[in-house]
Amino acid sequence: MKLFIITKRRLMLCACLVVALTVIVAGSLSAFAASERLLPIYCVETDKKQVAISFDAAWGNDDTEDLIKILKEYDVPATFFVVGAWVDKYPESVKALSDAGHQIQNHSNTHPHMPQLSREQMKNEIESCNEKIERITGKCPTLLRPPYGDYDNALIEVMNELKMFTIQWDVDSLDWKDNATPESICKRVTSKVKNGSIVLFHNDADHTPEALPNILKTLKDEGYEFVFISDLILKDNYEIKHDGTQCKRTDGE
Repeated sequence: MKLFIITKRRLMLCACLVVALTVIVAGSLSAFAASERLLPIYCVETDKKQVAISFDAAWGNDDTEDLIKILKEYDVPATFFVVGAWVDKYPESVKALSDAGHQIQNHSNTHPHMPQLSREQMKNEIESCNEKIERITGKCPTLLRPPYGDYDNALIEVMNELKMFTIQWDVDSLDWKDNATPESICKRVTSKVKNGSIVLFHNDADHTPEALPNILKTLKDEGYEFVFISDLILKDNYEIKHDGTQCKRTDGE
């Protein structure tokens, strides 16, 4: 019988082999995890010159009436993502926006960082806000914009379970910044919009009502059609690229 003698050298070689295999496996798992990262929709790949205007409403309400008037003047439909607490405080504005033909969508109930919550807490945030909006508008939201744009795989999975879409943006007006001006807001938006863009504004930023008319006129003159986000996005047979662009599936599924 042949004996296998374990020497110090062989032990060291085995230890090195184990470490190397551990590193390879860990790297493979990390790569797999990265490839499985779930993404919200930032914009849509389309040949149509369509753009979606959106507003987040979480705090103040001084400019909502002015925004309704401006959007009506330019015949532009907009998507308003509202927080449930804002709905509680300004139900008349929610109704006014809905009555003016705009879509009211979900921005959470209390504006938390969603990844810090459990799945059940996420679901409660979304469903509580949905219920508040539906009581006023008669329509249940189908879209969520996470507060702070903060999300993780768990949130996307919860949204999928609720059969809702998670929405971000690819054009940020930065209208909330202290150094923002009507001119800087207009230039930033009009220079970055492309087919399928989703533009982010805020309903209570200081200079948005001043900047908005020039933005809408410029984009209309360039041939863009304004649509709701819910009409811009694909509802099935789609994939989301690494940069958040939603597009038709190309793998035949």
